[in-house]
Amino acid sequence: MPKPSASKATGKTRRFISGVVEGFYGRPWTMEQRTELFQREKKWGLNTYLYAPKDDYKHRMYWRDLYSPEEAEKLVALITAAKKNGVDFIYAISPGLDITFSNPKEVATLKRKLDQVSGFGCSSFSLLFDDIETEMCPADKKAFSSFAHAQVAVTNEVFTHLGQPDTFLFCPTDYCAAFCTPNVSQSAYLHTVGENLLPGIDVLWTGPKVVSHHITVESIVEVSSVLKRAPVIWDNIHANDYDPQRIFMGPYKDRPTDLIPKLRGVLTNPNCEYHPNFVAIHTLATWCRSEGGRVGGQRDVEMSGDDDEAGSDPCYSPKRALTLALTDWLQEFLSTDQPGGPRPLNPTHLKKESSDEEPMQTDVGDPVYVPGSGDNPLFTAEPLTLDDLQLLSELFYLPYEHGSTARTMLTELDWLKAHREAVGEAETELTAEWRSRAKCFDVMCVAVFTMFNRLSNAPNRSILYDLYNYICDIKSGVTLARAYVKQLGGQSRPSAQVMTDDPEPWGFRGGLSGEFQRMLPCHGNRDLFRHPPMTSVYSIRPFCPEDKTEIQKIHMEMQRGEAKAPAAALPALISDGLAGGQLSPSPNCGLVLEDERGVCGYALGLTDATAAALNNQRTLPGDFPSLVTMQLQPRVTDPAPARRMIGSLLSLMKTSGSRGVFCELRQGDRRMFDFYSKLGSFTTLKIAGLPQDVVAMGTSL
Repeated sequence: MPKPSASKATGKTRRFISGVVEGFYGRPWTMEQRTELFQREKKWGLNTYLYAPKDDYKHRMYWRDLYSPEEAEKLVALITAAKKNGVDFIYAISPGLDITFSNPKEVATLKRKLDQVSGFGCSSFSLLFDDIETEMCPADKKAFSSFAHAQVAVTNEVFTHLGQPDTFLFCPTDYCAAFCTPNVSQSAYLHTVGENLLPGIDVLWTGPKVVSHHITVESIVEVSSVLKRAPVIWDNIHANDYDPQRIFMGPYKDRPTDLIPKLRGVLTNPNCEYHPNFVAIHTLATWCRSEGGRVGGQRDVEMSGDDDEAGSDPCYSPKRALTLALTDWLQEFLSTDQPGGPRPLNPTHLKKESSDEEPMQTDVGDPVYVPGSGDNPLFTAEPLTLDDLQLLSELFYLPYEHGSTARTMLTELDWLKAHREAVGEAETELTAEWRSRAKCFDVMCVAVFTMFNRLSNAPNRSILYDLYNYICDIKSGVTLARAYVKQLGGQSRPSAQVMTDDPEPWGFRGGLSGEFQRMLPCHGNRDLFRHPPMTSVYSIRPFCPEDKTEIQKIHMEMQRGEAKAPAAALPALISDGLAGGQLSPSPNCGLVLEDERGVCGYALGLTDATAAALNNQRTLPGDFPSLVTMQLQPRVTDPAPARRMIGSLLSLMKTSGSRGVFCELRQGDRRMFDFYSKLGSFTTLKIAGLPQDVVAMGTSL
């Protein structure tokens, strides 16, 4: 384990903080689960539990209220259980939603609440000011020069009142680099905290982001210099409270063990569901132990990096740590003596010692059913294996990456879909490859179904119930993908689940939240699987006047591509004024497409094009008063961002009052003509005064 560190304030030796935060939004864990957690922490060498469930009313929303006798009894039992297992119980309170920092009565109320918890036997505390509004009330503005000064003043006073506990944590409002203005090194807020917070108080930090993909030594050195102390990492890499459709069972990773000497501690804030956190907590414990070889002699466990892991850590292998965790977790799955697990009936408990009543019927003594030669065989549940749990982890890996099997399945499905025309051809090498890869994909699908069945019949039902919604969801998705591939290969009729315009509810995902996101003009592609061979990630944003130059360049480039004759010989379009900058799009009716190289497309609209049409000697049909124009550079080969951009523009124009739009295209612009035609909603229009080589298309809104 990491070496203890000496406190600069007191000179006392303080151990490296390692353990678990219960700090998510959602249903808090039960007292029984927390007690079991303490036992696990003791077994795995972790030493801390931070009590901070956001939905404990008296932790956050009603922080002023004292605990009732019944609540106090539970907390006393919890604190006692933590001590029994050598776990430091840190009680956290979040008064930041509505505290008036300058009001002495408010500070006294906060002290009274923490004094009550201190009376329960708790000796470690934390003040959290995360996820709150930063605007101070008028009274606080008069008393404090900044929000940071207000927080620090109250925190120092409470820390002193409690006798300067050995462990006292402060969570700042700017708790990650992404929240710092303009950056970490120049953050006035963090500098105020670092310069004024008493040295015995430690600061919580989540890394570059709220959910950080990587945490580097350089980033920790930077924030430590500003805070004037090493931070305690509140790690959200396994947190899932922001998305009820995701859960994370990959290993603790992308944090080099070189970080450990630079930190005061690490606490994981894992999934809302208690049981699936076995992997997150187990692998964190392995990570903490792995550093021992460099600071304290022999490592607790051999964890040298794998050859196949890029940038592998010489002291810690996520892959091996995951295998260790899953091996231990398998034993819990197969055990029936866990809380909530099924237990065999004991007939002596079902009979009354003296009664004239008939005893309750049980299966004790019943003959064993043996099916006949023509009967269905008995269903036998296959035992869960380590390979099943490995697959489970890879399907529900980490926020920024899928596991290897999930990546392979996505890659294979994409290839099979992209080369589906090979199946209908005469037998070729490509046809043989398609069928071979389809067979491999089917084997992977069957493995998912097998894993699902074995999990569903595992003896420990408590773990299963935490996982059930997630494994049902992935089984449904894999079932649809498998049916689609079989259909492409001619092995089955077209699947109604895959091809119908009126699917069952399980045939589509996202709900209302997903529909809202897809309607937003800036909702980019954030899938972890990038569609090969496309490597670009496109974003759509609102048009601004500074974009005119880039739009003009694209407009001129596309004109040159359309014409064999000089651009001056091309028939004029009304939209030339929009793209050329002579006309401005209507408010909120312009969008720009960007990739990693810059602006690569645009979609602009005029809600009332009557005047522009008259200037070009056109007469508009009454049902199509609005004009749209769109162009993309040739490097944009994926039609999806174009469809999303024109769909967003039409939605914006409808919101602006338009009842119908039209566009004008030169006959040489086959690309855009095909694009509008394939949308299905645009039809050819007859417009008086239209030049011979110009086509008009329109759609009602």
